[in-house]
Amino acid sequence: MAGKGLIEIKQRIKSITNTTKITKAMGLVATSKYKKIKNKVDTNNKYLIKLDETFKQVEDNYEGDSIYIKGNKSNKKLYVVLTSDTGLCGGFNWSVVNTFTERVKSNKEDYNIIIVGQKGRALLKKLNFETVAEYVEIEDVPTQKEASTIINHALTMYSSGEVGEVYIVYKKLISAVKNEVRVEKLLPLSFDVGEDKTKEYVSIESIDEDAMYNITSLYLSGKMLNSMLHSKATEHRSRMESMGSATNNANDILEKLNLTYNRSRQTAITQEISEIVGGAEAQK
Repeated sequence: MAGKGLIEIKQRIKSITNTTKITKAMGLVATSKYKKIKNKVDTNNKYLIKLDETFKQVEDNYEGDSIYIKGNKSNKKLYVVLTSDTGLCGGFNWSVVNTFTERVKSNKEDYNIIIVGQKGRALLKKLNFETVAEYVEIEDVPTQKEASTIINHALTMYSSGEVGEVYIVYKKLISAVKNEVRVEKLLPLSFDVGEDKTKEYVSIESIDEDAMYNITSLYLSGKMLNSMLHSKATEHRSRMESMGSATNNANDILEKLNLTYNRSRQTAITQEISEIVGGAEAQK
């Protein structure tokens, strides 16, 4: 019986050792991806600040009744929800989806959903939410093309009056150790970049409603890309932390199993010695 128990423990030790190799490797990959996209986030944040300043001039000075600034007559809302395509990133996807579902349920809103990411799509289907569009298999470093494709779908729905407000739900990277789920309004346009107003960037006189559509599309594509970069960065960060915790937990289990194995082995050896001594005494 002791020998059988030792074999089972040894098999468990081997299995968990192999698991730690996998979690360590996945943690290293996530760390590499996080460092790569973190640089992109920092650069894009600076670009978005300048973009906000420029387009705030349009909002402050445009005198036409643009639906992109004043709004349209629809009371329906559209939510663009950013999640991941792959798992093993802790509560990353649940936190985003849960924030969205709590918001629409508590306010009893009339809404549509555009979901980004396979994991979010699966969660919403599990919760019986229907979507108007689904975008999956996003690159580890999202591109402007992907951001433009998603936002143009939302902008088309807004321009046609199908929805009256557009929001984005995503996880924002605040610092290396902090991130939080944000629900930010995209349409109608609203800016908050401080009191300093510079006027030299934009010639307001040359802008009509068609031009407003084009510059709104440009601005929102930049905003969408920034949000997607933040979402990917926090996803990789969450996966780093999850794989680190998994490796630590596996090491704790290995330590206990090795202790149990050594104790069982010592017990078996002691028992064998006792049997040998007992047999020798019986021969006398």
